[in-house]
Amino acid sequence: MTQEFKGHLAMLCFSALIAGSFALGSLIINSLSPIVVTVIRFAITALILGGLIIVTQPLSRLSFKTPLRYIILGSCLVLYFVLMFEALKTASPISLSVEFTMAPFISGLFGYLILRQKITLRILIALFIGSIGALWVIFNGDLSRFLEFQVGRGEILFFIGMSFYALYVPLVRKFNYDEPPIIFTFAITIGALLISLPFAFKEIISTNFAVIRSLDVFIILYLAIFASAATFLLIQYAALRLPSVKVMAHTYLTPSWVIVWHLLLGIEGPSSSDFAGIFFTIVALVILLKEQTKDKVSRS
Repeated sequence: MTQEFKGHLAMLCFSALIAGSFALGSLIINSLSPIVVTVIRFAITALILGGLIIVTQPLSRLSFKTPLRYIILGSCLVLYFVLMFEALKTASPISLSVEFTMAPFISGLFGYLILRQKITLRILIALFIGSIGALWVIFNGDLSRFLEFQVGRGEILFFIGMSFYALYVPLVRKFNYDEPPIIFTFAITIGALLISLPFAFKEIISTNFAVIRSLDVFIILYLAIFASAATFLLIQYAALRLPSVKVMAHTYLTPSWVIVWHLLLGIEGPSSSDFAGIFFTIVALVILLKEQTKDKVSRS
């Protein structure tokens, strides 16, 4: 099993887990504020990773070298998660999950600017097809709406947050100094907590946690364990083995996974327009995965 194949396998798991955050996140948005949910999930994630580190890893000085990088990476995650939950208040999970498929294009641009990772013609074609699929769902297949550029508030907020998430991928490669993945991920989580906690403190104090449903607790635990701790490790693992654009290419599977989640949860399924957009994104994924880079991925 090659390192590249392992990277693809990690991102396959990532896309399934991250899809759950769209489907489940839409069920909690009216119970807690986005920033409170974000702080709680990061706190639980930090506790889980910290416990694993104590048991399995010795702390080294290298792990805390240049701590500003953890603040930068943590900020990217905070902005993405907060804006995603805010966007879910007015936009559907399927719509946002398809919009998320535009992340490879944005990440590819950041990968070129930050790491000088090349984008071939085949990759550009795949990204173009994937973008068509995303736009198709966002505008409900309505050409007139596209020409009038009527995008909802939720879609705009999510696009901003998604851009920070796309930036996160090449930054992981740039800022990683060969620390053990779990220590690097723990430090990023602490950085995210330090950024988000001051903004959430007032809302946390005023939140009545006694009225939180058992479903909310389950969703927060899922977000902390699977959509945070696990996905952070998976995306870091893949980012060190694949170009940024290939890492994010697996987000093209997210809409399909969201549909699976919706079917399992008994939530309203996709429209015929959604299926058309998803078809484009799957075609784009196939093209991207067939793309073979001649040169080994190098850190710069």
